[in-house]
Amino acid sequence: MFRVTSNTFPNSLTDQLSRLTYRETQLNTQAATGQRIRNPEDDPAAMHRVMDLQRDSQVLGQYQNNIADLKDQATVTYSTVNSLKNLLTRAQELATRAGGINSTTDFKIMATEVNQLIKTGVQAANGKFRGDYLFGGTLSNQPPFVETSDASGNVTAVAYQGNATPTNNEIAQGLTASASVLGSNSTGSGPRGMIADSRYGADLFNHLIALRDALNAGDTTAIKNVVNPSLAADEDNLLIHVGINGALQAQLDTAKSMAAQEQVSLEGAVSKEVDVDIADTVTRLNRTQTAYQAAIKSGAAILNQSLLDYLK
Repeated sequence: MFRVTSNTFPNSLTDQLSRLTYRETQLNTQAATGQRIRNPEDDPAAMHRVMDLQRDSQVLGQYQNNIADLKDQATVTYSTVNSLKNLLTRAQELATRAGGINSTTDFKIMATEVNQLIKTGVQAANGKFRGDYLFGGTLSNQPPFVETSDASGNVTAVAYQGNATPTNNEIAQGLTASASVLGSNSTGSGPRGMIADSRYGADLFNHLIALRDALNAGDTTAIKNVVNPSLAADEDNLLIHVGINGALQAQLDTAKSMAAQEQVSLEGAVSKEVDVDIADTVTRLNRTQTAYQAAIKSGAAILNQSLLDYLK
């Protein structure tokens, strides 16, 4: 008579049912969440790839934040440069009008307006972006321009106390951009200064002071021969800054678009590693459930037969 040990079939059946139960639970979870990987042990190699992709995504997210910050800063900078350009245009209009008047009173009125233009320009050049001064280079915690006035309120000097070091931000791997505009650059190299740059004859505040003083003196010859050419150099300088700003914003728009496309690509790669094919998962779940039921029936039949054989 053939006999079996009492634990052989129960242990085998229990192991098989445990494996099928685990697989059924796993497939149920995948079908419910749409993800085939939730824990490293589900697929260690795939999880490692996913973690690498997620790190790449985080770096890319920082690039996107940098691009957005630079874009906002460039927009504020453009507004300031445009305001200075409009201010300069008004000063040039006054300088042109001065050639056709002889009234001391009119000269004084125009000189007073130019003095106010200087003050307004200093205020604009000391503009901030998110709490930091825009035009002082890396010295962003103090006003880049300081004006000195006499007892009558006339601005006698405007000093630059920033530096000639722009700030840079990474917008892609190995690629940096800067929305930092130097208020002044007298070093002879590096980025162009917005208010003053010795390489290009730009010195807006000092030229406006010279215009005001010439108006107070009624010196139309100085205005025509000295001040007007100087203001023209300032105008050229500001117009170039407008162009530089436009080029920067175009570069940032391109970088933003490329980063967005790369982000979509990374998300697709993660999805390919993590997501399940729902239809396939449901099919495998049904097969597992069928196998589970079959194992129970088969095990029950074998155990019943073994019991009968044992009792004979």
